[in-house]
Amino acid sequence: MPARSRSRSSADPAERPREEPGARPRVTEVDVLRGFALFGVVVVNTVGITGMPVPAPDADPGPVYWAYETLLHQRFFPIFSLLFGLSFGLFLDSVRDRTPNPRLLMLARLGFLIPIGALHRVFQPREVLLTYAVVGIAVLLPASFVPGRRVLLALGLAATGTAAATVGGSTLIPGFFLLGFALHRYGVENLQATPARRLAAAFLASLALATALNAWQVLAAAAPGSVLADSAGIMTASAYGTAVLLALRSRAGRLLRGLAPLGRTALTGYVGATFAIIAADRFVRLGASPDLLTAVALGTSVFLLALAFAHLWLRFARYGPLEWLWRCLTWWSPRPPRTRCQRFVSGL
Repeated sequence: MPARSRSRSSADPAERPREEPGARPRVTEVDVLRGFALFGVVVVNTVGITGMPVPAPDADPGPVYWAYETLLHQRFFPIFSLLFGLSFGLFLDSVRDRTPNPRLLMLARLGFLIPIGALHRVFQPREVLLTYAVVGIAVLLPASFVPGRRVLLALGLAATGTAAATVGGSTLIPGFFLLGFALHRYGVENLQATPARRLAAAFLASLALATALNAWQVLAAAAPGSVLADSAGIMTASAYGTAVLLALRSRAGRLLRGLAPLGRTALTGYVGATFAIIAADRFVRLGASPDLLTAVALGTSVFLLALAFAHLWLRFARYGPLEWLWRCLTWWSPRPPRTRCQRFVSGL
């Protein structure tokens, strides 16, 4: 059991989700960060899914546009991507005692994400699941053979820096994956045990750099996907992430832990949000009458809907609907989900 204790959440025991025997304990910080990142992803996806035209940055688009660009656009997907790489390592750890070929099982897990992403891409052309699956197979699986965590960290920094300085966009994903995997190698328990003063120093440094780069992006009217915009996005994501980790240690931590259920059902929330946005846009029609404030409001509403669904669903089930389907495909074990109600009845 020592390997599992490393992934145990620092939250109070009463606040940890109950798990079945043999299951990997959830890491509250990871679930909260994933739920938090999903907020920004859903809001930004609202603009893309509805086909809402966004003005060019050199056309004096106004303060609402720049608030969207510097606070939301490309500011959350680095967190989402880094957590995917970290979760890759957590999954490998959790199945080592249950299968002789953990990498083969991980290959199946990523492989089955391909058709899920391909189907989702029919409705959302810019969706990331398909990209995550392919990059995960091409980058993370080979990286699992890299013995040293410092080497893995160096590779992640090099890949991220090279992508940010050249093409940017989705080419940043391999680097974020490697950084997340390296973070896992350094130990989630070390993240949980990091002194608050170090987190505060990291937050203040990230905030200072993010503020300077975002101001530069506005003054230079830098376009999304430029080196400056990508660099500002990475630093803003770093400031957001460290701020959440700090807040989890404060009185606001109890409120933030309310995001954990959505972090546990992120696949369901991400895909479900697409269909909710498409349905809502039949009435709002953002493509015909573009309005960034309305798009942000719609995305926030969809996010809150997904959050409420996650809380309700996990009262009765251990996995989200798509998480359960993905798990059945991964283990090739198509059995009905074991809900808490079923566990209660079986215990009578």
